[in-house]
Amino acid sequence: MARQALIEQRPWLLASIAAATAYYFLRDNPVGEGVWGIAVKGAGVALLAFYALLRVPQGKHRGDGFLLVGALALAAAGDMAIELDFLAGGAFFAAAHVVAVALYLRNRHKRPSPTQKLAALALLIGTPLTSYCLSGQAEVAAYAVFLGAMASAAWMSHYPRYRVGTGAVLFVVSDWLIFSRMGPLDLAPLPDLLIWPLYFAGQVMIATGIVQCLRGEQPVR
Repeated sequence: MARQALIEQRPWLLASIAAATAYYFLRDNPVGEGVWGIAVKGAGVALLAFYALLRVPQGKHRGDGFLLVGALALAAAGDMAIELDFLAGGAFFAAAHVVAVALYLRNRHKRPSPTQKLAALALLIGTPLTSYCLSGQAEVAAYAVFLGAMASAAWMSHYPRYRVGTGAVLFVVSDWLIFSRMGPLDLAPLPDLLIWPLYFAGQVMIATGIVQCLRGEQPVR
């Protein structure tokens, strides 16, 4: 990151990481239960959205910045809502994926390689298929269509594939671990240990990768 960015906006990114870390260690503690715990959980990605809002430059990238902040804000709402109602949380996340897809489609790679196309197709088809196999639920597979579309579009965008694309894949893997709790495949203790770290790391990689590209600090492909 540029030196000025580190001085002015890094505290919001660090605050986001601090909130996410606090939630991870307090989630099974009585201190982390109830409204306070839900608020801390939502603060992780909400602060990430605020970081993006401050960092995205105005001008020609304003629309892309608006979509990025919108996707992060909806995901933060999903983080909180899912603690109260699983379907409501899924609806917020599906909306976040729709907004993210719109962002990635606005920024498609002009000359994607054959392997890039193949990976994107595998994510588009394999995400809902794997989600159904893990959960055995059609509703989960329906949600995973949005999830797979998001990851596929991220991989086909001109944003750094090994930042933004990989972040989207971490998001998918995190959700797969959630879905594994619903079906016959017992992956314990991996879901308890990895769902939140993979999800939040993916969101950080997506947000920082896109922001740095919009600011010209990372080249687009």
